[in-house]
Amino acid sequence: MSIAEHETGDAAHPDVLATIVKQLAGYEASSSHLYHQLAKTLRALIETGALRGNDALPSERDIAKATGLSRITVRNAIDDLHREGLISKRRGAGTYVSPQIDQPLSLLMGFTADMKRRGASSASIVLEKTVSLPDADEMLKLGLSPSDHVVRLSRVRTSDGEPLAVENAVVPMSAVSPDAIGESLYEALKGTGNSPVRALQRLRAAVADAREAELLDVKVGSPILHIERRSFLANGRPIEVTKSSYRGDRYDFIAELKIE
Repeated sequence: MSIAEHETGDAAHPDVLATIVKQLAGYEASSSHLYHQLAKTLRALIETGALRGNDALPSERDIAKATGLSRITVRNAIDDLHREGLISKRRGAGTYVSPQIDQPLSLLMGFTADMKRRGASSASIVLEKTVSLPDADEMLKLGLSPSDHVVRLSRVRTSDGEPLAVENAVVPMSAVSPDAIGESLYEALKGTGNSPVRALQRLRAAVADAREAELLDVKVGSPILHIERRSFLANGRPIEVTKSSYRGDRYDFIAELKIE
């Protein structure tokens, strides 16, 4: 996809363009491909904070004009950063540095509510919404009998059109019917008087397999955070088990620690 041009032109990014030109000059003796050199330069600007989350990148045209590189070389470099999740492309608006999402571990909140409080849009791609019997692990974690039924809800969670996580939730059918679940599982549980009030979460670093890479639009082997959450009602009854895969390039999970 061709990257939309910014209407602001060179004047909007004079410092960034000057830095790009200066850095590229240091790579002249390098034998690596020109677009790798440009990608390395842009990556460094993002990692050092010269370009911050939601900052617009200079357009392909502006970078090509300032550096003397071809448009295809510039496009290949930007595509590399896009595949790494460092930038996002907004149709008709240009290319922007991807913001990092800081998620407090002490806050129990669904994806929809979390994106809303950040002022971002949210949506879901439903992969599965079915009713079935629980497996042995689900019976144990949800306190169910072999004859109880559960609702399985698997979704790709997106914000502003960008896939951020794959969630696989299991809840007792006695708590909510699948037809009652819309964009927010927690809102559906709230509607039946089954809002979770606390949860236990387990985080594990991993790398994206082929399925996760496809769903999250990242490369196979990209960093992933696997999170299992088990939520409880006020009376202590378990109400939800969710296993999620979060993009490691877009999420930082933060915990506040105190001396006891």
